[in-house]
Amino acid sequence: MKLIQCNESHLQGVTDFYHKVIAFLETHINYPLWSSEHPSDESIEEAVRRGEQYVCMEDGEIIGAVLLSEYPDGDYDAGNWSRDLREGEYLSVHVLAVSSDCYQSGVGSFMVGECIAIARSRGYKAVRLDIVPTNTPAERLYKKNGFVYVGTVDLNRPTAPIPLFDLYEINID
Repeated sequence: MKLIQCNESHLQGVTDFYHKVIAFLETHINYPLWSSEHPSDESIEEAVRRGEQYVCMEDGEIIGAVLLSEYPDGDYDAGNWSRDLREGEYLSVHVLAVSSDCYQSGVGSFMVGECIAIARSRGYKAVRLDIVPTNTPAERLYKKNGFVYVGTVDLNRPTAPIPLFDLYEINID
């Protein structure tokens, strides 16, 4: 297993991967409340273009995906973080997904560990993220990997059906 930064050659594969994840969620419990609007094809393409999209590969197959960005999605200043850090001093994790074929196999923990390692190697002081408050699998994953819950806030996103998000962080320096 390895986590690699996407380039244009990965675009169709990572887009197809997220489509499969969303299709699975639509027929099961959709903990993150994802749809074709989030993550959208356009947002995935933009993340690839900016060098923020990563995929977890095993035996030539995409088994996970995650977006790592210096720029949080929404008003992260509203959070009650343990440290006062500016954008650019922490790395944000977004739309982390694992193939339904790999649930509870360690792929999610591997990916979270790699996200932390990338942040550490690039000199970030923390990794931060937000999840839908009812996303209990994500909550378990992040807590198991050292993240600390820091509160539930309105991030002032244009996502009307999801007004509040749980914030998590791990300090790495």
